[in-house]
Amino acid sequence: MKTFSATPSDIERKWFVIDAQDVVLGRLASIVANRLRGKHKAMFTPHMDCGDHIVIVNAEKVKLTGRKMTDKKFYWHTGYPGGIKERTMDKLLGGQHPERVIIKAVERMMSRGPLRSQVLTKLHVYAGTEHPHEAQQPEVLDVAAMNEKNKRSAK
Repeated sequence: MKTFSATPSDIERKWFVIDAQDVVLGRLASIVANRLRGKHKAMFTPHMDCGDHIVIVNAEKVKLTGRKMTDKKFYWHTGYPGGIKERTMDKLLGGQHPERVIIKAVERMMSRGPLRSQVLTKLHVYAGTEHPHEAQQPEVLDVAAMNEKNKRSAK
């Protein structure tokens, strides 16, 4: 018996579209990271990019559990003395680029290295409902229906 190792000719990539409306951010990022990497496939090979293309729409309507919208802070430093800045999650989601929240969440769930950069090129995130990938005929991947904990309604 020999271990199967996928070659570039063996890899088949599909396109999936995910509606992020009312879906919990961490659970969405976890599922997307596995799909992008290709770990859901039987022919997964660790050193190859085996994953699918993922299109995420309604990125601004993603949900967070608990008080993360107001309490979770992201810090960065400008490089000048006293130049520490912070921004909360509700400011990020209500700002100009709410899709960056999902991109960073998915990126941080993957192991570091050159393969992560290659895999993340297959992630396409859009704040609204429209996306320019209709020609690829993406299949709908309903993350909210996979588990009842994946979806949060307004409380």
